[in-house]
Amino acid sequence: MILDSASGGYPVLIGTNLNRELRNVITRLDPTGAAIITDANVRPYAAKVAKAIKRAGLKTSIHAIPASERSKSMAQLESALAFLERNRIDRGGCVIAVGGGTVGDLAGFAAAIWQRGVRLVAVPTTLLAMVDSSIGGKTGINGLKSKNAVGAFWQPAAVVADLASIKTLPAANYRDAFAEVVKYAVAMDRGLFDLLQRNSPRLLERDTSMLERVVFRCVAAKALVVAKDERDRGPRAILNYGHTAGHALEAATGFRIAHGRAVAFGMRVAAQIAFAMDLCSKRVVESQDALLEAFELPHRPPHANLNRVLAAMAMDKKARRGKVAWVMPRRIGHAEIGHSVPGALVRRVVKRSLA
Repeated sequence: MILDSASGGYPVLIGTNLNRELRNVITRLDPTGAAIITDANVRPYAAKVAKAIKRAGLKTSIHAIPASERSKSMAQLESALAFLERNRIDRGGCVIAVGGGTVGDLAGFAAAIWQRGVRLVAVPTTLLAMVDSSIGGKTGINGLKSKNAVGAFWQPAAVVADLASIKTLPAANYRDAFAEVVKYAVAMDRGLFDLLQRNSPRLLERDTSMLERVVFRCVAAKALVVAKDERDRGPRAILNYGHTAGHALEAATGFRIAHGRAVAFGMRVAAQIAFAMDLCSKRVVESQDALLEAFELPHRPPHANLNRVLAAMAMDKKARRGKVAWVMPRRIGHAEIGHSVPGALVRRVVKRSLA
């Protein structure tokens, strides 16, 4: 698949055992040098990537960050940039991000600002990164109190999503990623919603053929939006469904809650608000809840302080003068952007959702 954007198109390869395809990607790019950024958990897989690239005639070094959302920090960014400098990555070189969303965001931001921009190859190793964060060019780190507050738009030169890497994911990590998959289904793709309903047991068992279908549909849905709005100035906000309250929950808990769990919480909040405002039917709320539960994404999040969640929500990147533009579901497969919600209603729904 080729993902189009204003910055140019790039290939997104989805399949199993793609080392040869990765070598071909690197060969076509013909970089002057390459550096792999990964995390401590994925380092063994990154070593295999380095070996595959070596067969293409290119030696690489590996820099591993701690495997935590907290690694999306200024300190870890500085460490990654120092690594690129030590390895003399010039403007003809490339950064290869091997890992999940944290690695992709940090490595992508480092690539965007090193030498004012070097090429990036994304090798996502988690389901969450494959369906969402590796696609579309958003990179960055967290602020002291805000999710993804510091960053840049930097499209990759290629994305290579090898489904074989998903087989070793911890069960909770794998399961949590389906929050983002359900997001696409509820907000953008009724056909995907039906597919998930029929095949949740096969997907929970990590059926490769079914996973490939799901990842492809998610990437295709995101690709259509990114092609229209690369810089997130309008229609791309649809991808923020579930993220307004979700990001706030992450920030309020010191990023100790998994992103997928937070997004599931955020989608439940948004749907309940939409129902209260007569924007969607009760059936939409119930259908979404049932699908999240099918993927073992529970209703109750970890304990979080209500006022901290609400304060973090006001710092949402899409907020203007503290006013948040919500993405609301209207029916399964279709959401709308730009909704204003009374503060009292937000407080009431969030308080109930945290109880």
